[in-house]
Amino acid sequence: MRKAEIVTAVILAILSLYLMWKSGEPPSWNPDIARFDNIWMIKGEGPGSGFWPFWLSFIMFLSTIWIAVNWFRKTSPMSVSDEPFLDAYGMKMLVQVGGGLFGFLALIHIIGFYGAMCVFLIYYLKFLGRHTMTVTLLISVLTPVVCFFFFDIAMRIVLPKGYLEPLFIPLYDIFL
Repeated sequence: MRKAEIVTAVILAILSLYLMWKSGEPPSWNPDIARFDNIWMIKGEGPGSGFWPFWLSFIMFLSTIWIAVNWFRKTSPMSVSDEPFLDAYGMKMLVQVGGGLFGFLALIHIIGFYGAMCVFLIYYLKFLGRHTMTVTLLISVLTPVVCFFFFDIAMRIVLPKGYLEPLFIPLYDIFL
């Protein structure tokens, strides 16, 4: 556990720094903005495009520093533990959940985001969670429908539809 704690902190620190760097990139549509100008409040507009990602990443970076300090001082329970990071059950769950997530990502290109979400939720709720088929289908169908109306209709953020795109055309005709 001790090694896992510091390795995780280092990986998250690197990820935080990367996200802070990427958040500081100026928007491609406005070449007049210098790097890191968009992480501040813009007068008359509000927060810049990188404001929230940068500052949330900064807070995450500070948290990783605090984890490293506690690891060095051996004040956290994990920093003094000699137990293995993953036992057999933990490794099995990591493979099952991680495999499901990779399947989800692969299915996005075939059946789109909403279809992949439905399939992933069925897998996760029915096979990993052992919920009833009624609960599984209710959640697995309603969640993509609500997400579709929120992202595609309300916010007009179009997510990939894959081969299921013809099913969405009537909804676009009705709501847009």
